[in-house]
Amino acid sequence: MGTKSVSKQRPCLIKAILWDNDGVLVDTERLYFRATQVVLASIGIDLTQKHFIDLFLVESRGAWHFALEKGYSADEVERLRQERNDLYNEYLHAEHLVIEGVQEVLARLHGKYKMGIVTSSLKEHFEVIHRSSGLLQYFDFVLASGDYSKHKPDAEPYRIAVRKTGFEPADCIAVEDSLRGLQSAVAAGLRCYIVPTDLTRSSNFKGAYKVLAHVRELVADLGP
Repeated sequence: MGTKSVSKQRPCLIKAILWDNDGVLVDTERLYFRATQVVLASIGIDLTQKHFIDLFLVESRGAWHFALEKGYSADEVERLRQERNDLYNEYLHAEHLVIEGVQEVLARLHGKYKMGIVTSSLKEHFEVIHRSSGLLQYFDFVLASGDYSKHKPDAEPYRIAVRKTGFEPADCIAVEDSLRGLQSAVAAGLRCYIVPTDLTRSSNFKGAYKVLAHVRELVADLGP
């Protein structure tokens, strides 16, 4: 799969790159899916991969309504959510998470652009993910869940990130893997590169600046 152009307009004078975390820098979405699937299976709910893609990566609303529809109370759902978070945390501790080629790309871009991470991850999970990733040295700032009031696909996370760069939206690009991330970035006025994962590859990324086969292609596209 080669680079797929969605727009012929080439970004110029880019000063900042804003990166999604899960699915772009680290391979964690499959673990989040597995943890959610296991917990929901314990109460007789079969969460399919399509459910996960549609509800989490496109609509950004989760799957807990399935439990509510089965008669579980809000308190019981919150207990299940915490159980999922704890299980996800266990999975994060057990695996190497950095996506192949990412550190090489970040090292090449470091110092040429201001760079930040814009993620929906809980801070406790983000800290576990990057405790030994070696990636945070390349970033000027991180925005995680709790640093904004509205999550992707709302524009707020990226609008705050742009303000933190000190630049204008036209000076910044975003790198995402999901439709909700694309929608958030575009709503904030950013050009958005998409690097799909196995979970998001079938999405319609209309509005993306470019769809890349691998994050390494970003270096070549931005030029010397």
